Amino acid sequence: MARIDEVAPGIHRISYFDPGAPTPITFNQFLIAGEHPALIHTGHFQRHAEVRRALAQVLDPTRLRYVVAGHFEADECGAMAPLLAEAPGLTLVCSEVGSSIALRGWDYGGRVQAVRDGDVIDLGGHRLRFLETPHVHHWDSLMTVEETTGSLFSSDLFIQAGEQPPVVRADLSRDMCRLYRELGLFAAEAPVRRVVDRLPAMGLRWIHPMHGGSLPAEAAEPYFRALREEAFAFDGRLRGRMLPL
Repeated sequence: MARIDEVAPGIHRISYFDPGAPTPITFNQFLIAGEHPALIHTGHFQRHAEVRRALAQVLDPTRLRYVVAGHFEADECGAMAPLLAEAPGLTLVCSEVGSSIALRGWDYGGRVQAVRDGDVIDLGGHRLRFLETPHVHHWDSLMTVEETTGSLFSSDLFIQAGEQPPVVRADLSRDMCRLYRELGLFAAEAPVRRVVDRLPAMGLRWIHPMHGGSLPAEAAEPYFRALREEAFAFDGRLRGRMLPL
């Protein structure tokens, strides 16, 4: 069952956990309840009903105006169809790369807003600024900063495995890097470190990863340090299975 918690002013984390998954982990969506409400990630198609029930505790789902897909993957945008059916004014926001390489070949009839690095959407009371983050972990990857709360929606970066509370202050950074190596999530460290080195200048107060709990800025430094110093890129393993040389 999905739960919902307000983790920053006007920002609600909707989360579900699957203990039977190959890697037990939380899947988070984030509702930004501005004048023009936005949802960061949709969650899987199969979990839409419970995500919708959680969403409806805060606002009428037909009021949604934006869904932000950090990249094209089932947990990021798998539930776009039922969301769009209920809120026909909805706009899917994705990177320009994602729009051109993915949506062009899909049977998708909703509105699309393709964004580049630095583009802004004003939600009324909240303001989204977008960062292109290619190869973290897909070619089309995009991150979002909500400027009024200093919140970064980092998608698969700053991951924490297991069932985590809404806010995490523990140092789970070594487990994070170990999980990245086991999954084979990032092909190389360089694109990730390029993004990690860019983030401190943004005055972030929160990091909201798609998997795990939200990190307040004071708890995030060990994670930054681990991503700068430790090995976490693909080492031949794919979801724990070593591929032949």
